[in-house]
Amino acid sequence: MTSENTPAYFKRHIFFCLNERSNNEACCAQHGAQQAFDHCKSRVKELGLSGPGQVRVNKAGCLDRCSAGPVAVVYPEGVWYSYVDKADIDEIVESHLKNGQVVARLVTPAHLGR
Repeated sequence: MTSENTPAYFKRHIFFCLNERSNNEACCAQHGAQQAFDHCKSRVKELGLSGPGQVRVNKAGCLDRCSAGPVAVVYPEGVWYSYVDKADIDEIVESHLKNGQVVARLVTPAHLGR
């Protein structure tokens, strides 16, 4: 637990749903989630944004937003993103992870769940 006097270990976390379902049910893995994760991790590292006090790119299992997939969520803000390609990931990295500005056009609609 952190307080105002104790900074968080990472400024931001981005979690990518990489869940794969074997029953043909919709899942993020069917939509290039692993490639998006890999690309995000590379861009964050290239831009010097990774490491303590900065950004951490994490894999996640099912985040229960399957109908909006593929999805990623950025904390501590709790902003959910639905993305399509590397350009979307680049925009999330540059705008949100680097500069703290939410990419409104990629925000997952609140009503979309599983």
